[in-house]
Amino acid sequence: MTPPPSRPSDASLDSSERPRLLIWEVTQACHLACTHCRANANPYRHDDELTTVAGKQLLEQTRDFGENQLVVLSGGDPLVREDIVELVDHGTDRGLTMSLTPSGTQSITLERLAALESAGLSGIAFSLDGATAERHDAFRGEPGSFEATIRAIEDAKSLGLPVQINTTVCAETVGDLPAISRLLEDLGVVMWSVFFLVPVGRGQLLDSVDPETAEAVMQWLDALDQSTPYAVKTTEAPHFRRVRRQRRGEGAASADGPRGRHQTGTIAGDGFVFVSHTGDVYPSGFLPRSAGNVRDRSVVDIYRNHPLFEALRDREDRTGKCGVCPFRQVCGGSRSRANAVFGDPLASDPLCPYVPPGYDGPLPWDRSASAEAAVDE
Repeated sequence: MTPPPSRPSDASLDSSERPRLLIWEVTQACHLACTHCRANANPYRHDDELTTVAGKQLLEQTRDFGENQLVVLSGGDPLVREDIVELVDHGTDRGLTMSLTPSGTQSITLERLAALESAGLSGIAFSLDGATAERHDAFRGEPGSFEATIRAIEDAKSLGLPVQINTTVCAETVGDLPAISRLLEDLGVVMWSVFFLVPVGRGQLLDSVDPETAEAVMQWLDALDQSTPYAVKTTEAPHFRRVRRQRRGEGAASADGPRGRHQTGTIAGDGFVFVSHTGDVYPSGFLPRSAGNVRDRSVVDIYRNHPLFEALRDREDRTGKCGVCPFRQVCGGSRSRANAVFGDPLASDPLCPYVPPGYDGPLPWDRSASAEAAVDE
C-alpha cells in the first residue's frame, strides 16, 4: 500500500530494526478458489486462528517497531472476520497505519468499506488478474468476482481510500498485462503491484514465466511507470530494481552499502515480515519457515533477532550468482522463490537471467531444470 506522508521514508528506515511492511493474515477463510493461492484458502476459519484479544495483543506488540508502522490485514479474505473493523480501529488508535486486502466477493459492500474508513483504514488493495470478467473470474474461480472488484474499487474511491491493485504474473496472465494496465488507468488507482508467481500452495499448479520473459516484462513495466498516473512496483521480483538501474545507465555502484539497501524496497525478512492466522512469524507468506509464534515471543523480537531474519538481511551471505552479483544490495533476489524451488532461502533466484561479469559457476535455472527432471523421474 502507499504510505501516507507522515510515514518514515525508505531512506530513514533501518530494516534491521523495523520492517517497512508487516502483513497479518487474519484468516485463511475465503470463498474464492484462486488458482494461485499461497494459503490454499477454503471457506472455513481455523480453530486456532488468533482471536480478537490475541490479535489486539499482536497490534500492541507491533507498535514497538515505531510510529506509523504499516500493517496490512490480509487473508484468505479478512472480511470473513466479524471483528475486522474493531481490529482496524484498535491498530489506528495505537498509532499504526492500517491497510486491507479483501477478496473480490460480494462481502465488499459500501457500508463495510465506510465502516473501515471511519475506523481509520488508510488504504486498500484489490486483485485483478485479467482485464475482463471472463479472464479474471476464471483465474479467481468465482463468477462475478470481476464485477464485485470493480464495484468495490469505485466504492473505495468514493470514500477517499487510496486503491492499489495486485496482479499475478504467470504464463496464464502475462499476455493480458497491457490490457490490465490500461484498465487501471481508467479506474484511477494509485499503485499497481505486479506479483511474479512463487510456486507455493496452489500456485505450484501454475506455470511461471521463464527468466527471459520476466526480464522483458520488467523492462516494459519500467517504461510504463514513466507514463502512467499510478506507480508501478513488483512483488517477489526484486531484480526489477536492477532492470531499472540498467535502463537508466546507473549501474550498481550507488547501491552499495546498507543505506542503499534501505532505499530500495523490501524482500522476505528484510523490510518485510508476515504473521500467519495462527500467529506463526515468517519472513514472507511465500517463505513459510516459522521463526516463532507471537503467542510466545514478540514479533518485534523475532524480526530483529531471529537467526533466519538476520541471515536474510545479510546480502553478502547469498550463494551462487546472487552472492557475487554487483546488484545484490539493491536487489537481493527473491528469497521466497529460492526457498520454494531449491529448499534454500539463500540460494540464487531462478527467475533472474542476469549473470554477473566473470561468474562461471552453476546457474539457478539449470538447477531448476534438474530438479524438475528429478521430480518427473
